[in-house]
Amino acid sequence: MKIYDTPGFPNPARIRIVLAEKGLDPQIEFVKVDLFAAEHKQDAFLAINPTGTVPVLELDDGTFISEGVAITEYLDNLDGNPTLTGKTPKQKAVIHMMQKRADDQLIDAIGIYFHHATPGLGDRLLAYKSPEWAHRKEWGERHLDKFVRGMRYFDSVLKTQPYIAGDEFSMADITAYAALLHAGFASVAIPDDCTALSAWQAKISERPSVKNRSGQA
Repeated sequence: MKIYDTPGFPNPARIRIVLAEKGLDPQIEFVKVDLFAAEHKQDAFLAINPTGTVPVLELDDGTFISEGVAITEYLDNLDGNPTLTGKTPKQKAVIHMMQKRADDQLIDAIGIYFHHATPGLGDRLLAYKSPEWAHRKEWGERHLDKFVRGMRYFDSVLKTQPYIAGDEFSMADITAYAALLHAGFASVAIPDDCTALSAWQAKISERPSVKNRSGQA
C-alpha cells in the first residue's frame, strides 16, 4: 500500500498515528506530496484525489481512498480487530459522533482560520484559489471563535472521562490531537482555563504512536 502525504502536517499525522497504532508501518510506502509547491493542485494528483487534499491511501489493486475517516476505517478493520473505530454498535456510534464533532468544531474550524485569516501556506497557492478567497478573512476569523468554543466543549468532556469518546483511545482522539497540532501552526494556544484539555494533550503526546510517528519524515 502507498500513502500520499506531507510529513509533519496535521491531517497526514492522523493517518501516521493510525498506522503506528495498528503496527502497519512496514506495509506502507510513503509518497511525499509537496504542498508548498502546490503539487496537490496539479493534474497528476487531482487524478487520484479530485479534492486536492492529503493524505490518500492507494491499495495494492489500484483503489485510491481519501478522507481521514475513510482511511482510518479501512486500516482499523484490516485485521478484523478494530481498536480505533469501535467494536460494539454503541462504541461505533459514540466514536463516530465524537469524531464528527472533532472534525466540525476543531480540525475543520482551525483549518478554515489558518487558510483564510492567516498567510496559510503562502502565495504559491493563490493561483489555485477562487477570486473571492481574499475577501474571506472575516469568515476565517469567525472560525477561530468556533475553534475556541470547540476547545472549551472538549475540555468539559475530558473533565468527566479520559478520552474523547469514553474510556478508550479512538480515532476521535487522533482527530482532536491533530487539530491542536494545526492550531500550533496558526499560533493558537489552548486557553489557560482548559486544564483538562491540556492534560489530555500531554497524555496523548506520550503515546508511542504519537511520540514517534506523528507525521515526521
